[in-house]
Amino acid sequence: MSSLSSPDAALRASGSRTDLYYVLSAGLLWGTGGLAGSLLGQVAALSPLAVATYRLAGGGLTVLAVLAVTGRLPRLRRAGWLRVLSVGVLTATYQVCYFAAVAMTSLAVATVIAIGAAPVLVLTAEAVGERRRPGSASLVAIGLALLGLALLLGTSGHPLTRAGGGSLALGVLLALGAAAGFGALALIGRRPVPGLDGPATIGVGFTAGGVLLAVAALVVGALTGGHGFGGHGFGGLEFAPTAASVGLLVYLGWVPTALAYGLFFVGLRGVSASSAAVVAVLEPVTATVLGVLVLGQRLGLGGMVGAGLLCAAAVVAGVGGSTSRPVTEAGLS
Repeated sequence: MSSLSSPDAALRASGSRTDLYYVLSAGLLWGTGGLAGSLLGQVAALSPLAVATYRLAGGGLTVLAVLAVTGRLPRLRRAGWLRVLSVGVLTATYQVCYFAAVAMTSLAVATVIAIGAAPVLVLTAEAVGERRRPGSASLVAIGLALLGLALLLGTSGHPLTRAGGGSLALGVLLALGAAAGFGALALIGRRPVPGLDGPATIGVGFTAGGVLLAVAALVVGALTGGHGFGGHGFGGLEFAPTAASVGLLVYLGWVPTALAYGLFFVGLRGVSASSAAVVAVLEPVTATVLGVLVLGQRLGLGGMVGAGLLCAAAVVAGVGGSTSRPVTEAGLS
């Protein structure tokens, strides 16, 4: 028995490490999405709702095209349709809340709040759902992440006090809504559905989410004359194609959406949902580095320490998640 169990354990450990690398890669690629989406909104004069619509639709349709060419289009049953529709609703909610929060606060503030709150919400949901106390590794990882995010936010050059009253409050609430949507996505992604893999989930789910957001954008645009509620321009899908706008749109749909979320869903096979949410803190690290390199923003000692703590949180969460029980053993199948 020992001669068999040892190779099996080594194989599971190797698979868990590979899944962790997938989730890490997703976090790094997501860090480029906020910048690309923000630039797309500026270059093409698109509302946050329109940016989220084009991102999901572009990513979902790209994956569906690849599946069609390779003859791998899924034949979904009831459970599969329920899953992809849930993914569509959650991703649509997460994306529109996130980009709206960016518009009302800043890229740094919205990202820090959304990513910082997500692992706390997921850990709480896992502890309640599985009726167990959170592990020490999870608590340490979340503590490091929150401290790192606080330091990063303090050096972002956009303190919360600089935003305007009502917009700040609504922006924070929208960022928390994005955190809840992402956390729920991580939780349901741990529950396998027969006949439904990661690419099929992304292709059908994101396309459905894009359709939902397109309908919402058209309705909001019609109700507000394209100016959006509160003057923030949340409606309308008008898009003037230029080399810059098309390039940003293609990148946003392909890299931080189709590719990153595909890696994330595949990696969830061997990484716990709470660990995956903590590993996602690499997104603000990447966004901050890009802000320094691309936008010329400054990152002081506090920011560097904060980024280091976020990376440490990702390592602690990854180690804890890679040794977690398989999904079937945890009663989540």
